[in-house]
Amino acid sequence: MDQTGEEDGTGAGSAPRRTRIQQKNREAILEAALEVFSQHGFRGATVDQIAQAAGLSKPNLLYYFPSKEAIHIELLSTLLDTWLAPLRRLDPEGDPKAEILAYMHRKLEMSRTLPRESRLFANEMLQGAPRMKDMLEGDLKALAQDKAAVIARWSDEGKIAAVDPYHLIFAIWALTQHYADFEVQVRAILGPDHDPFSEADTFLTTLFNRLLAR
Repeated sequence: MDQTGEEDGTGAGSAPRRTRIQQKNREAILEAALEVFSQHGFRGATVDQIAQAAGLSKPNLLYYFPSKEAIHIELLSTLLDTWLAPLRRLDPEGDPKAEILAYMHRKLEMSRTLPRESRLFANEMLQGAPRMKDMLEGDLKALAQDKAAVIARWSDEGKIAAVDPYHLIFAIWALTQHYADFEVQVRAILGPDHDPFSEADTFLTTLFNRLLAR
């Protein structure tokens, strides 16, 4: 029996397997941690806050994750895969302007549906990415280099305007993630009668269409 009261599901010669309760508790911890970290940042968050939000005792939480940092790293690892997915979908054989606009739309939709994840990522960047630097210099850098080369080729072939491909990618990140990271500010200025994401979609579509036009 494990600490959750269920058998560990391990058979002879097989790797340990999480039980349903173990999996449920891990998911509860990660969901609670996402909420706490996105509100308070890594430094401001505590294991006690995460345990309380997850509905678990602190010792029970530490059974699944040995430290606050371990929880944070698990979240960031999962988040990076989510963050890279829209850029991975940029098709080198597709219509250049349509592909870039579709990427922008995917990033804006991600800001709308995953604002906590965006703020978690932003908080890590503001702290100098101490728990994520290897990931940034590995998978993210490699993917950005690959897609920047695609955009540069499109420019060279005259399919879109001459643009710096890296700064185009950075601009898409900045102009979409802003609506998640500064959502309170955006809504305070626009007021309750505005849908900032719908309006941003229209504005950014026009902006990038003009930027990319030959």
